[in-house]
Amino acid sequence: MAEYVVEFGKDGRPVEPDGRLDAPAFHRNHQAIRAVLQQFLAGKTGDVVEVGSGTGQHVVDFARHLPEITWWPSDLNPQHLKSIEAWRAHAQLPNLRIPLRIDLSDPSWCPEMHDGSGPGALLAVFCANVIHIAPWRVTEGLLAGAGRYLRPDGRLFLYGPFKRGGEHTAVSNAAFDSSLREGNPEWGVRDIEALEELAASAGLRLVDIAEMPANNLILVFGRSNTA
Repeated sequence: MAEYVVEFGKDGRPVEPDGRLDAPAFHRNHQAIRAVLQQFLAGKTGDVVEVGSGTGQHVVDFARHLPEITWWPSDLNPQHLKSIEAWRAHAQLPNLRIPLRIDLSDPSWCPEMHDGSGPGALLAVFCANVIHIAPWRVTEGLLAGAGRYLRPDGRLFLYGPFKRGGEHTAVSNAAFDSSLREGNPEWGVRDIEALEELAASAGLRLVDIAEMPANNLILVFGRSNTA
């Protein structure tokens, strides 16, 4: 799991001439992640934002397999944004939009969410491998934004390693958490209960937990007043 802390494009892997980056983790987990999203998204229409899209490979895969949905990738890192756009151009999918520059530490996310040029009320927000390699204020902004922009039946999907009841779910996750905190005390594997508490302040609640490969989970949040 250590590859998550390496900035894409600076990990020694080849970069395509057009700027496309490749994440090894994508090839290991994309089918399992997509299967969980499809359980909720299949047969629906609307806008979905992926926050922290990284290389852009996941959102291309989602857009290809769920063509009735409009997909909006996003990131803050300039090289990641270049890769996302390169993957979008390479894929030529009509339901995949130009990447947004979203700063998750800002609960308003980006101007496009307000000026009519971006998505409308969101069917879903997807976020993979972000909140453990970012300060807690990023998680606060992510949950606040999701609470603001999700439509009444919308869902927030968080993928990554998590603690349950303050305990790690695997020895490898504990070692990974220690390495993160040694590199940056503001980083670290987050506790599900802390996320539930934060979600409640944004009008969201945990509605499902999906077990994933390599000791990861997908946490699914919905509106507190909906099933």
